Amino acid sequence: YNQQKDEIKAAIKEIYHSHNGVDGYRTIHAYLIRKGYEISRLTVHRYMNTELNLYSISRKRKNNYERGTAHKVFENKLNQNFKADNINEKWCTDFTYLFLTDGSKRYNCSIIDLYDRSVIASVTDRNITAELAKRTLQKAIESQPGINLRKLLIHSDQGSQYTSKEYIEFCERYGISQSMSKAGYPYDNAPMERYFNTLKNDLIYQHYYHTEEELYTAIEEFAYVHYNHVRPHSYNNYKTPFEARYGVS
Repeated sequence: YNQQKDEIKAAIKEIYHSHNGVDGYRTIHAYLIRKGYEISRLTVHRYMNTELNLYSISRKRKNNYERGTAHKVFENKLNQNFKADNINEKWCTDFTYLFLTDGSKRYNCSIIDLYDRSVIASVTDRNITAELAKRTLQKAIESQPGINLRKLLIHSDQGSQYTSKEYIEFCERYGISQSMSKAGYPYDNAPMERYFNTLKNDLIYQHYYHTEEELYTAIEEFAYVHYNHVRPHSYNNYKTPFEARYGVS
């Protein structure tokens, strides 16, 4: 028993430190199950917090963007119903900001599919514009062959990029329905908030980025490889988004 316990505790430390201390006991439990260990979440919690003194690092920041004049504001059709019965039925999108070591800002626009929380598209650039929102949506569309855009709802906040004439006409051209959070209600787009928190805690806050290329490459690898294919997600009963999307076990 003691030998197995020591082995499990060593595995917990290895997972925790290799992921820079960002994983909580639920996520580490999922990784242990994948490694073939039979152990309860409660036991993992006790080993981590009581015996190993390992705690998840969590830092949250709220973005604060200035609003432009809205061309049109859409009703909140999503209404915090963050469950989708089908792939490419409900997407959420938002922006976040990131810093290079010289203090200059870069902006990431991402889209996730509420069916399995997959990152469908991620684009980073120097300016937060309607053009960046459009490019991200175009990239998402092109990544999903055979998608029926007339059955797609895309949810965002009321940022000027999403309420702009340019972006609205782009969605209308494809037959995509728009939904928007109520002003000042970040929980109306909670899955995007969670994704950006994970991106920053698991990646951005762990490294220094000296060049655009370093930052842009790291974000793409995190989104499309680590987040979609490696990291277990609680929404998917600790399957990765890829496993949940394609029924892989």
